[in-house]
Amino acid sequence: MLANDKRYPKIRSLLHKLVKHVKPVSNSAFFSTLLSFSDNSCANSIIVDMLILTYANNGMCDLAFEAFKRAGDYGFKLSVVSCNSMLVLLVKEVRVANVEFVYKVMNRRRIGFNLFTFNIVINGLCKAGRLNKAGDVVEDMKVHGVMPNVVTYNTLIDGYCKRGGPGKMYKADALLKEMVERRACPNEITYNTLIDGFCKDDLVAGMRVFKEMKQQGLTPGVITYNSLINGLCDNGKVDEALGLRDEMVDFGLEPNIVTYNAIMNGFSKKRMLKETRELFDDIVKKGVAVNVLTFNTLIDAYCKAGKMEEAMAIRDLMSERMVIPNVSTYNCLIGGYYRKGNKEMANKLLDEMEEKSLKADVVTYNIRIDAMCKNAETRKAVRLLDEMSEKGLIPRHVTYNALMAGYCGEGNPSAALTLRRRMEKEGKSPNVVTYNVLIKGLCEKGKLEEANGLLNEMLEKGLIPNRITYDIIKEEMMEKGFVPNIDGHLYNDS
Repeated sequence: MLANDKRYPKIRSLLHKLVKHVKPVSNSAFFSTLLSFSDNSCANSIIVDMLILTYANNGMCDLAFEAFKRAGDYGFKLSVVSCNSMLVLLVKEVRVANVEFVYKVMNRRRIGFNLFTFNIVINGLCKAGRLNKAGDVVEDMKVHGVMPNVVTYNTLIDGYCKRGGPGKMYKADALLKEMVERRACPNEITYNTLIDGFCKDDLVAGMRVFKEMKQQGLTPGVITYNSLINGLCDNGKVDEALGLRDEMVDFGLEPNIVTYNAIMNGFSKKRMLKETRELFDDIVKKGVAVNVLTFNTLIDAYCKAGKMEEAMAIRDLMSERMVIPNVSTYNCLIGGYYRKGNKEMANKLLDEMEEKSLKADVVTYNIRIDAMCKNAETRKAVRLLDEMSEKGLIPRHVTYNALMAGYCGEGNPSAALTLRRRMEKEGKSPNVVTYNVLIKGLCEKGKLEEANGLLNEMLEKGLIPNRITYDIIKEEMMEKGFVPNIDGHLYNDS
């Protein structure tokens, strides 16, 4: 009756009350009741469409999805608006299989896609790393006569940048060029995303895109500069980072805590303790709200310098400033005490973590394992590896490599090789560090032929020897009168 009279606000209000305050009825029962009261297919379809929209707007993902599936069985025709609202919710809840299902069914039921539909689906696929599938949807857009816009391209570029690596970044860069060619007008978000992606692996490319951004008449913001400063500091180029910090200030941009944390991290990585502390004091004096990362960076700098009293004093300052230490705070301190040989204090901090319900992470275990192995307690350290598995933590290469180095250091390369097999069973292929550890361990036990076999195996797998590899060959093989036989592989000691 209400639908026939086009009293849609009243219908919307009733549906909202139904889904929020009344015990939910099954969609099938609702649809059957609706058909029994009215044979007006157009009016019924509007009601069902509004029901799905109400479900979606109230975050009722399962009910919205089920109603969408069942609507077709009852012959109800849905609008692109309700379908888009449901797709947004499905993407938010990372239900990618459901997103793909809705997209296919919409196409089959001839529910007209619009630009929003395509962008929502592409966003969901990119978030799930389904970049090739997202590319297929872009091709579908063209078939339907819908041209990708800046949001489409920004979503794809963000997807490729988040996956990272040279191949993905090349594709992201190509998408920028395609945008320019198609006059899709790249904006600040486009360039910021690309710059941030490149600065993780390819600073030169990041700086090139930064230059292009300015050439396009776009104004870099704090986010742009922070990505570049962080990339430069990660690569040890602190002076260049400081130059960019000065440039942003000249342009009237105020550095924020992200800027300062990046520069502090750069100082810390270069063991510039004095500069790290001075910058910390400066930002506190300026009234910038420091966070847990700021404190952790300074604590880590003190720990690396072996100044544990100062590191603990900063931890106490955190509490005074109502900043709660996290797992990383404890990891820095525990690692620092282990390096100083103060096992008792490291264990005390581990107990304190547990008291504060802070769960040890992979880094915590790696620190403990490394310390035990360096103290000739490798068998004991292997028990921690088992404990990690029990807690659902996935060991990294560094975990296994530390244990293998421990066994080799104790003159037991056979146990290290057994551990390597365990590592491979758990889906991790040996890396160059693994081979270096094993080759050196075998050489030190006089097993030069076996070591030579591992060297060939490493080369066959396409792993590139590093300076440590060449030092092992020189010091542990050649200087002992053993010339390695590298079958068909180029050996270059330059």
